[in-house]
Amino acid sequence: MEPPALTVSAAVREHLRKLGLHEFPCGTGSWNKSRFLPQTCRAWRELIPREEDAVGPGEETVDALLGLVCCPHSPWALLEGSSAEDRFLRELAVQNPLMLKDSFFYTYFRSLRVVDKQVSLVDKDLLKFVKLEELVLSANQIKEIDTTNLPPTLKVLELYGNKMTSMECLCTRPPPRLQHLGLGHNKLLGPLESVYVTSDYWPNLVSLDLSFNDLTDLQGMVAGLRTLRHLRLLVLQGNPLALVPCYRGFVIDSLSGLCVLDDITVASSEKHLFRGLSHSGDLLAHEARLVVTVGHVRGVLDSSVLDPEPGPQGPFIAYSYYVTYEFVEDEEGEGNEYGRVLAEVCPWGLCSRVLRVSCQETGFRSLGEDIPKEPVKEAEDSVESGLASQSRSGELEVSVVSGASVPLPRSIDSAEELAKLRPRLDPRLCPSPGTVLFSTVRKPWSDVIPCDYKMQHTLKDLVLLKAFLLSGTTVTIVEEKTLSWPAVPPSPSNPSAAEKGKGEKDKKGKKKDKEEKDKKGNDGKDKDLRQDPPVLRVLGSGPVVLEPLLSGEPFVSTVCNFGVVRTLETDRLTLYRVQQSALEAGRSKTTLPAASGESPLPGSHLLPGSSRGGRDQRSPSALMT
Repeated sequence: MEPPALTVSAAVREHLRKLGLHEFPCGTGSWNKSRFLPQTCRAWRELIPREEDAVGPGEETVDALLGLVCCPHSPWALLEGSSAEDRFLRELAVQNPLMLKDSFFYTYFRSLRVVDKQVSLVDKDLLKFVKLEELVLSANQIKEIDTTNLPPTLKVLELYGNKMTSMECLCTRPPPRLQHLGLGHNKLLGPLESVYVTSDYWPNLVSLDLSFNDLTDLQGMVAGLRTLRHLRLLVLQGNPLALVPCYRGFVIDSLSGLCVLDDITVASSEKHLFRGLSHSGDLLAHEARLVVTVGHVRGVLDSSVLDPEPGPQGPFIAYSYYVTYEFVEDEEGEGNEYGRVLAEVCPWGLCSRVLRVSCQETGFRSLGEDIPKEPVKEAEDSVESGLASQSRSGELEVSVVSGASVPLPRSIDSAEELAKLRPRLDPRLCPSPGTVLFSTVRKPWSDVIPCDYKMQHTLKDLVLLKAFLLSGTTVTIVEEKTLSWPAVPPSPSNPSAAEKGKGEKDKKGKKKDKEEKDKKGNDGKDKDLRQDPPVLRVLGSGPVVLEPLLSGEPFVSTVCNFGVVRTLETDRLTLYRVQQSALEAGRSKTTLPAASGESPLPGSHLLPGSSRGGRDQRSPSALMT
């Protein structure tokens, strides 16, 4: 059974009770009984006590009682932030408590503030406040209001932070003298709300606040507001309609009498700048455009200094770094808004979202270029082959599956075995529901890693965009580690190949030596390397607040600090590695590869054992003098 609805009048009575107007040091009692005689023995004017009246034993003077009421250190003092009406009533309850009757309250109050009292019903007892001009019912549970219960003298009505879904209930019998209506932070939704903001219902309205609702019809709303001739202050920020381009200019040019829009004074220069824009309302874009830029990353640890030097058989380790962020996915866009899928952040079947980036942008790479557009048949039939591994530091590393990975067995009998084969994904590598991940280009390590990323997002679902801006996004720095191994030569398919003649073997051997030389680069390493699936590690992740964009801010700039990553020891290792590389580079400049028997440069000479007429079997190097 649901509890009974709490009414406005009940909340007012409870508030008056908590003021203690009939308890010490207010009201009447043993502390001031000699000051008052029975009402039948005095006229009404004689009820006010005289200063020259003697105070009986055990009683307090009026000044002493007022000191207990007004002193901030008194146990009977009002709470901090109490209204001026509360202080006046407390003082009046000390000076003349016999005046505090219901009839006095109904004629005294011109303003009532019932804030955050769980009120859900505006009852007819509110009509007893015959002089009420201001009614504040913010932060309650009100869904509908019967306007027949509102006093006709009302000039200010505030209903911020309630659960109202439509203004229709307010238009049944609205207060004719109302000058300010505040409906911010409610749930007003739909294009029909513009019908209820006309002069037919609010002929004297001067100020209107509809901020932070879900209003989407800008042209319809402005058409209704044009009929309000006295409107001077308007707040529409926080609505999806305020996210479209030229929103402010269109409203200013359409409402010529407007003085303040979204808490910003309308300047004469703005009126001149946006002149004529109201006649182009049909050409306005019904979509929002946001630009995301990522500058640079500083202070990332060079993980390669912690790895041992690779041997001739590998593994050769390469590191790259990039930044990802979440952004809302526009389901109402034209087909695939972002052109093509670039990469997945986890093996197939483990995450429903993919990393995307606009194909119109140049200079962007996918987060997993080795992942094919469609999984191979073996990967579809088997479970995911990307396995998570624990690093020495205890951080979770996740492998991204590539199409060339070896498939796992097709049949898994035990559910526990299947669970072990699934990778343990870092949740920071998966986007939140309803969002997709975007990333910068992979960059190698440097002291300051430049991202130089810029992406424009165009969205048509403005309600979805508003919800995303309220929740904010998450920025993540990812380290990608790739291990490469020398390619294993394929075994001969013809078993009789070993039985062929010696001349044929020598011919093939020479051909093979030539191919191996072509595959080797200047550094002598084999270019044909087999790469393992990349291992992803999150270096840092944190939220970015985007709500200021809803409040009218043109941009949000944030410096994300993910804590101390580098240490003094790692910086020393990095410096040592740089110095060693510089020494090796200096040595290589004094050495040239052997080309032929002739002297490669004037002034150079051949080492002993070489001849000009043929190739030296030892292939000595040519040294510069």
